[in-house]
Amino acid sequence: MAGKVIIRKLSNPKEFEKLVEIQRVVWKHPDLDLTPVHQFCISSFMGGLVLGAFVDGELAGFVYSFPAIYNGKFCHHSHLLAVLPQFQGYGLGKRLKWAQRKEVLKMGLDLITWTYDPMQTRNANLNFHTLGVICRTYLPDFYGETPALRLGPGIPTDRLLVEWPIKSARVQKKAEAKKEETPDLSFLPKALEGQAAEDGTYRPGKPALRLEAPVFLVEIVRDVRSLQSSPELIAEWQSSLRQVLTHYFRRGYVIMDFLFGEKCYYLLKKLPETGSGKKK
Repeated sequence: MAGKVIIRKLSNPKEFEKLVEIQRVVWKHPDLDLTPVHQFCISSFMGGLVLGAFVDGELAGFVYSFPAIYNGKFCHHSHLLAVLPQFQGYGLGKRLKWAQRKEVLKMGLDLITWTYDPMQTRNANLNFHTLGVICRTYLPDFYGETPALRLGPGIPTDRLLVEWPIKSARVQKKAEAKKEETPDLSFLPKALEGQAAEDGTYRPGKPALRLEAPVFLVEIVRDVRSLQSSPELIAEWQSSLRQVLTHYFRRGYVIMDFLFGEKCYYLLKKLPETGSGKKK
């Protein structure tokens, strides 16, 4: 992408009107499911944050977050991140998130949260591997009867709630874009692993729910969009993933990373216990 990129705050209705159109183009949602201009207006006035990415003066994408309380702690919750198709693949989403972090740090906060569909591997890679979020919360069918947010007919709107500890050393290292070696972790035990079925499909195997390893992997189908003609297969993967993650979250594990390749895996790690018996 050749062009000058500027990221700045948006604060007036005319700019917010463009955000409605960006949502419509990127997600193709019906108007009922689009965040409206008046929501951006009041949110930005009352402590919310709306950042726009401009390429040679053209608004190419945006990120939107608002003040929230999570586990009794003030934070920002990031609700929307969108980049127009012609500007995707150039790192604008990543730049918007780092700009969001910078602005939220100025507010004196140290946590940003958001939700996303755990079946979306590219989002998982950005969230965990690039930005450094962690996750210990699975939200089954969180958005309920919202067809625009489903992966297919009748498939629940499951989500992961991720936590971005924006002051942590781990996140700071990622912000500095320090190159990290990606070791071969394929030897790690797997709580969920795909297998080729007789009909030629790639299906989840039986979840392994008795692992005691401090670190293990959970496989997820690489491209859920390729399964859109087989919603029952999407549902099968989703159900298996839900079973595994909810089980191990209850046992004190968190998702710490995501491995994106020919096969894709969530990496779960057991958090150490403090003297009070609570997890750090």
